[in-house]
Parts: sequence; C-alpha cells; structure tokens
Amino acid sequence: MQLVKSDRRVFSSSEDTALMRQVQATHVPDGREIQLNPILIVIEDVVRQTSCSIDSILYGKRLQGTVSDIFEDTVRLANINGILDGLAYTIQRLSCQMSCKCIGGDPHALAMATLNMLQNFAWDTKVVLALAAFSTNFGEFGLLTQLYTNNELAKSVGLLKHISDIMEHSNSLRSTFDAIDSLTKIVLEVTKCMTMFKELPPQYISTETPAMATALDHIPNAAYWTIRSILACASQISGLLGLSHQHMTSTTETWELSNLAHKLTNIYDFLRKQLTLCHQHIDEKRHTESYHNIVRLFETLHLDNIRVLKTIICSKDDHQPLIDGSSKARVNPEVLRNKHVLLLISDLDISNDEIMTLNHIYKESHTITPSIEYYIIWLPIVDEKNAGDESHELRFQQLQSMMSWFVVHRPSLIEPAVTKYIKEVWHFKKKTIMVTLDQQGQVASTNALHMMWIWGNLAYPFTNAREEALWKGESWRLELLVDGIDPNIQQLVSESAFICLYGGDNIEWIREFTFAAKAVAATAGINLHMYYVGKSNINERLQRINQTIAKEHLSHYWPDPTFTWFFWTRLESMLYSKLQHGKTAENDHVMNEVMKMLSFDGSDQGWALMSLGSSEIASAKGNMVLTSLMEYETWSVEIEHRGFINALNDYFKTLHTPHHCNRLILSGNNGVAPETVLCADCGRLMEKFVMYRCCLD
Repeated sequence: MQLVKSDRRVFSSSEDTALMRQVQATHVPDGREIQLNPILIVIEDVVRQTSCSIDSILYGKRLQGTVSDIFEDTVRLANINGILDGLAYTIQRLSCQMSCKCIGGDPHALAMATLNMLQNFAWDTKVVLALAAFSTNFGEFGLLTQLYTNNELAKSVGLLKHISDIMEHSNSLRSTFDAIDSLTKIVLEVTKCMTMFKELPPQYISTETPAMATALDHIPNAAYWTIRSILACASQISGLLGLSHQHMTSTTETWELSNLAHKLTNIYDFLRKQLTLCHQHIDEKRHTESYHNIVRLFETLHLDNIRVLKTIICSKDDHQPLIDGSSKARVNPEVLRNKHVLLLISDLDISNDEIMTLNHIYKESHTITPSIEYYIIWLPIVDEKNAGDESHELRFQQLQSMMSWFVVHRPSLIEPAVTKYIKEVWHFKKKTIMVTLDQQGQVASTNALHMMWIWGNLAYPFTNAREEALWKGESWRLELLVDGIDPNIQQLVSESAFICLYGGDNIEWIREFTFAAKAVAATAGINLHMYYVGKSNINERLQRINQTIAKEHLSHYWPDPTFTWFFWTRLESMLYSKLQHGKTAENDHVMNEVMKMLSFDGSDQGWALMSLGSSEIASAKGNMVLTSLMEYETWSVEIEHRGFINALNDYFKTLHTPHHCNRLILSGNNGVAPETVLCADCGRLMEKFVMYRCCLD
C-alpha cells in the first residue's frame, strides 16, 4: 500500500474519488440528532481499561482506575441509558457482524456493508456507533484477560476461547497488541474530532465558511477509513481467539494495522488543522462581536461605572479580579462604584521610574490632599503568545508588587476585544497611557498621563477641559520646567536668583562650559547656581558623568536618575499635551520652546538654559553658549540696559548661521506626532523623517 504523505494526496487521488462516490451512495440520513459525547465517554473508558488489562498481561503493568472512578463515571453518565434506548439494537447487530464476518473478509466490502447498515445516520454518528460496537467486543476480551486467573467462570470461558494460548504466547503478540492499541487510539481521536465540527456554534460559523466546508467535504472519507480501521481491529481480536500459535505470530496483520494507523494519522492531522481554522474563525467573530459591544458600551450613558469596569476587566469567572495595591487583598470592582478611575495601560516594559513617580503622586492624593479622590487600575497588555511565559509572569508579579494602586489579578482577565479597543480607539501602542473614566464610566480623557506628569494632582479630575484650563494659566517659565522635581531650584526661583540648567553627555564640553560660566558669573558679579540635568537617553553613563561632576565640583547635579528621567518625560508630556489640543509651534510659544529643548536633547552637543527668577530665560546649544561666554566682553556692554539674560539672548541671535544641523528624537507617542517642527536655530520648517531607536546603554 502506498502511504500518503500530504493532505492533497490523502484526499484527492483518483482512487479516493471513485471510492467516495461509493461511500456517498450509502448516505441517506433521516435528520435525527443524537447526543454523542456521553457515548464517546463510555467508549473511551472501555478502550482505556481494556488496554490496561492487556498491558497487565503483556508488560506486567498495574491496572488503572478504581471503584470510585467507575462510580463517579456512572453518576456522571446516568442519562446515557435514554440515549442508547434506540441505538442498542443497532450496536448489537454491528457487534455480531464484527465477531462473525470480519475474519478473512474483504475489508472494503465489510466497510461498505457497515455503512449500509448505518445509512440513515449522520457521518459522525455512524463512526461512533461502529466504535461502540467494537468496544463491546474489545471490552469483553479485556474482561476475560483481566479475570481469567482469578474467576472460575472467566477461566472456563477463556479455555473455550483459547485465552490461555494468548497468555502463554504473550511475548510474541506484543507487536500485534501494540498495533491494535495505537490504531484504536487514533480511531478514537479521529472520531472525537469529527464530532467536534457539529458542536461548533452556528451563530459564528456556517457550512460555507472555507475551513468548515473543506472539513465537511472530507468527513465521508474520514468516516470510511475510520470504520475500516475499526473493522481491522475487530478482525484481529476475533482472529486471535481460537487460532493457532503459528497464525498468531504472523506479521501481515500487524503491518496492515500500522498502515491504517498511518493513514488515519494523516486524516486526523488534516481535520485538526481545519478544526483549528474553524476555532480561529469563531474567535475572530466573537472578538468582533465583543469589540462592537464595547464600542456601544462607551457610547451609552450609564448610572454608574460598574458595567464599564466589569467589561474592561473580565470578571465572569473571577469575582475578585483586582488586587488592592495598598493591602494586596483580592477585591471586586464594586469597591470602585461611582469613583473616578484612571486606567493605567502599559505593557510589561513599563519603567520603574514611571511606577515610582506615579506612586509618589498617587499616595500624595490620598494623604496630603484627601479631598482629591481618584483610583488607578493597571491594565497590563500582554501578547497572547506570551501569556503563559514564565519570565513574563515573573515580570508581572514584580511590577504588581511595586504598585500602590489596583492591579488586575492576571493579564488574561483583559480579553482580546478589550485589547483591540484599547489599541484602536485609545491609540495604545507601546508608550504608557492613562485613560480617565468619570463616575459614570464615561471617558473624560484618552490620555491623562501627560497632565499627571506636568501638574500632578493639580490636574484632578484629569479631564480634557481641566487640561485646557491649566494651559491657559501657563507661560514659558522655569517653574514649568522643574515643578515637582527639585525644591531647591524652586526656592531659588522664588528668590529671583540666577539659575543655569545644562545637559549633554560630553564631559569635556561640560568641563569647558562650567569653567567659562563660572568665570563670566564672577566677572559680571552674579551668583550663578548651575544644575546638570543630563540627557534623556544616556542611562548608565549618567551616573559616571554625575560622579565626575561631583568629584571635580563642576556644578550641582541630581544624584537620583529618576529626577533626570522625570525632567525629560515632563517635557515630552508638554509636547503631546499641546498636540492633543491642536496646538502648533507656530501659534503656541510654550510648545515652540518645549520643542526647542527637545531638539537640544536630540543633538550631539551640550546645551544650556539661563534664567533670572521665573520668566527671564535664554537658551542655546553648546557651541553657541560656549562662544557667547568666551566673547562675554563683546555683549557685556548691553547688560546695563538690557539685563544679563536679555543681553545674552540678543547675542545668541547674532551667532545664528545658515550652517547647522538639528534633529528631534521623540519616543513612542501613541499616534500623536507634530505635523510640523521648526528649527531651533533658524525657525524654518524641518524635514520630516521617522527614527526608531533602541538604546541599551
């Protein structure tokens, strides 16, 4: 027999086509519906226990199953008698035919005769009934082998059936019984697979769906070869009873069984593939339906926020899907009924800096300003293919332990449809966002994290209207840059002191700049307070630069790297916040200055910003700043009339040249990007490119 090695060859050969015409001619279903699962459970139990009985003889294996197991099955399948009432006669007829006609008969003719007996049943029912009939014979054989040595009746019947010969020559029969065992197992798997197609929910899949249609086209073929395999097993069992030892040792039948097992394995793999495709189709339909339900949910007015929260955090099978970060206790979403809720949405790469800073702001709202009442829920968005990954689970547990707010008990509670809504409607990609829900569950802001970073709890209740109102009261001033970061700088601002913030990662430039700045300050008679604020992406190098600055007493610096992270994060937040409100660098001075600062950070040079008190500010890139300081005598004459900061600003303008190269590097921005960016040096529109960066330093 030619073994088939591909799905196409399994189902499309000319021989199979002619065969299928014969098989289809036997099919005259009367439309009756039969519960097959209870029958299959009994069949599977018979096959399992019979195989164990045979193994106990062949290999000395201990019998599996206990009285309590069987009792539990009996209780669980108490209704099977009703199902079998109209089928017992058919099963008995098939069983007799398998016992009497299988030995030496033509396999194809026997299979066709069986199909004709079952012509009024559906394809999967035909196979289940044939397997049930075989199971009665197989089970009786198993009982004889199991009871032969310790039951007088079984011993007498066994003698008549030559069971003693089988037991005596069990070693030479191992390959035969192994082949029967392998074939019955794959028969059972194919049978169960066939029944699964009928169980698929018709509201999500139809017979016209490609995968379903393909499976239905090939199920008659599967039914034929499964029944033929069942008959081959039955023939082997019947042939072993009462035959001579010489016949028992023949390998022809064993080869046939192995050949059929190989063919059925190919059929099973094909049907499983189609079943998987059907389940994928159903899942897509369900997800689409769920997604549209979520869309409608957020378009509907509610009395409170509970329905929204329970939809976002699937709690059908988990009545306590949240962990309270303060107590680490499991809680129900009901504790957040009629509360202002902020949904913190991120992947598992959320930084420790973000968590630590947010923890500080959140705890402050519950202690220092108790009149401000809001609650945060972390929704971790994890790729489904990584859901069971141990490293991801450990990372989730680590992050969850750091958070003082509410966290979903496990990421899988966020269903795929919710994830799709979060990505498509709230534009979550990679960068953390925070969605504000009011007391009725309505979205008040699709990303309140920007205003959280800029104003902290002053932005409560974190609505778009509150954000717009806060911007109306803001101007480009030093407090905006350092608010909530360094109290010392804020104190100096209130005292109208001279302050210099500077950054970059070139230590030679830093040395040169700080020496020049101190020299100019001494000459001008001003008390200049200098603070190194780093660079947004230098990470580990930041510590080394800080150590050098401290060792050489170059200036003040922020020993906690979280301060530096927060400084640059707030600047980016200002940009995105402005963009969310439709502002541009051309019509908004604050946005223009913010983009200027971000372009400084994106350059290879250092930079510096000098201020007097709050609002007198001058800033430029490293070369321009250093040149201006070196040429202090040139512009110092203007200080008396214009003041130090204004005179410095004026001199910066004289140093602008047509030869410059600026760049602006922004981190992931969740779909919000400036359409136009002005050059910090000449004010012209910059060319737009896309830069993706991965920096592990």
